[in-house]
Amino acid sequence: MDSSPDKLQPETQQKKSFSDRGRSVVRALTTKDGLIGDYDYAFLFKPNLPFMRRSRRAAPFFGLNDHMPIILAAVLGFQHALSMLAGIITPPIILAGQGGVNLATEDAQYLVSTSLIVCGLCSMVQITRFHIWKSPYYVGTGLISVVGTSFTIIPIASGAFTQMYATGYCPTAADGTKLPCPRGYGALIGTGSLCALLEIALSFTRPRLLKKVFPPLVTGPTVALIGIKLIESGFNNWAGGSGSCAGRPESGPFTLCPRVGAPHALPWGSAEFIGLGFSVFVTIILCERFGSPIMKSCAVVLGLLVGCIIAGATGYFSDTSIRAAPVVSFIWVKTFPLSVYGPIVLPLLAVYIVLMMEAIGDITATCDVSRLEVEGNLFDSRIQGGVLADGLNGMLSGLLTITPLSTFAQNNGVIALTRCANRKAGYACCIFLLIMGIFSKFAAALVSIPSAVLGGMTTFLFSAVAVSGIRIISTVPFTRRNRFILTAALALGFGATLVPNWFQYVFTYDGDNRSLLGFYNAITLVCETGFALTGFIAMFLNLVLQEEVEDEVVDEIQEGVAAAKTADRNDDSMDREEWDRIEKGKGGDDLEKGRDVEKRA
Repeated sequence: MDSSPDKLQPETQQKKSFSDRGRSVVRALTTKDGLIGDYDYAFLFKPNLPFMRRSRRAAPFFGLNDHMPIILAAVLGFQHALSMLAGIITPPIILAGQGGVNLATEDAQYLVSTSLIVCGLCSMVQITRFHIWKSPYYVGTGLISVVGTSFTIIPIASGAFTQMYATGYCPTAADGTKLPCPRGYGALIGTGSLCALLEIALSFTRPRLLKKVFPPLVTGPTVALIGIKLIESGFNNWAGGSGSCAGRPESGPFTLCPRVGAPHALPWGSAEFIGLGFSVFVTIILCERFGSPIMKSCAVVLGLLVGCIIAGATGYFSDTSIRAAPVVSFIWVKTFPLSVYGPIVLPLLAVYIVLMMEAIGDITATCDVSRLEVEGNLFDSRIQGGVLADGLNGMLSGLLTITPLSTFAQNNGVIALTRCANRKAGYACCIFLLIMGIFSKFAAALVSIPSAVLGGMTTFLFSAVAVSGIRIISTVPFTRRNRFILTAALALGFGATLVPNWFQYVFTYDGDNRSLLGFYNAITLVCETGFALTGFIAMFLNLVLQEEVEDEVVDEIQEGVAAAKTADRNDDSMDREEWDRIEKGKGGDDLEKGRDVEKRA
């Protein structure tokens, strides 16, 4: 484990012996101070209603290694787990459903369970922080840096699966219905594990060099376009489903959503589906406005819960799959044939570059809200360990039958809201994720959620991804050069996102050379993926285009104008103060003159 200081001030306490640690554990389990402490638990659950008086006393801050009651660690860990839940379960549900490889219900349940288990285990790696023997390198951040299944893989996977069905890599029925394709899913996770080697290699590069090659000017528009592309999937689900029923066919099993014969099946876009999605969306907004701190950080899950209650009361649920699901599950209960699918290598390399830059930003934010230094050797070591763990988790996730993982940012909001950066809460979060995943009835219930309810939740989450990209762009100075790079990169990125089949008919080769066909498919997939185009173009132009002298002059002029305005404000305030003194002086002189006149009289 990391023996480096985890606080800004130097560590003065001696290391505890094994017997001292044992006594501390016993004291924590057998005393009121160790179990409950004196924390104001009502702070977490008190809603923000207009007629309720808000407490002016701030909750105490728990640092990385501070003493923390066990019950409080469990409560805050459960809060972290709930804030991650929606993000973890969304990618496997989408990729296993009609918008992905059309896996059977039991396979989808397995993927949701395994996602929870793998995310719990890999989060422990990030939180613990291991030192690599006889080297200056680490694995993990040593912070509450939790990981979950990445949204970034969804646009790439959706395009790849569409291509697989079109080229015969995945099977289709005689009537054109897409059949289950575990081979395609195995190709996705196998290729993902291979491409994770790029992030692992880049983790040994100095963070400053990485930020120079992949600055916010490159990562910001890339992340924004990922969110924009994902919103399409969320809206399709909101209206009833993103699979075959979204086209409203006039015949066949998908004339209704999710399919003919399903409970309360309706045509795609029906008012009932739209209303179900809005029940989730409105609940999220109400929780943010009136909810307690724990409700605000779990607003997405509470919105999902309200939507499920309404859907259950109106007959949209079927408990058949829940009853048929096994009681427990674990990794490798089901497996998929691993392989490398050439056309998605380049897009997945772009994905891992994005994941690496997201990890750097999230770790920086975690250090900030945890009241730790955000510069210096220790901070650089945390960045290196976090990026290395992110790459290793991406490689291991494929071997554990799950799509690539990423460091989650929403838990930074939980840390800031609850004022708790203690690792005990992080470990409690991991334990809750493991419990949720092992008991597969829970996953079965999640998989049976109606698409409209899921769409109301995922649209909000995907929009948050786009807003994160916009926030990154806002940190970039809008010089002429930077505006040009953003314009050029976003022009093709927006175009490929809005018209995804624009490059589909460029290559007309239909020969027997499978390698050449795979190369053409790779180019087509990259050019039809908006965020990949944007990332490559922005990175290339950022390296090629030099900073212009005019930009520097403009910056200097702006700084000079700002300084002049500040000086004018200061002069104005000084002038006002001097004028007030003069007026007071005049008043005093007039008073003295009045007194002299009275004396003469």
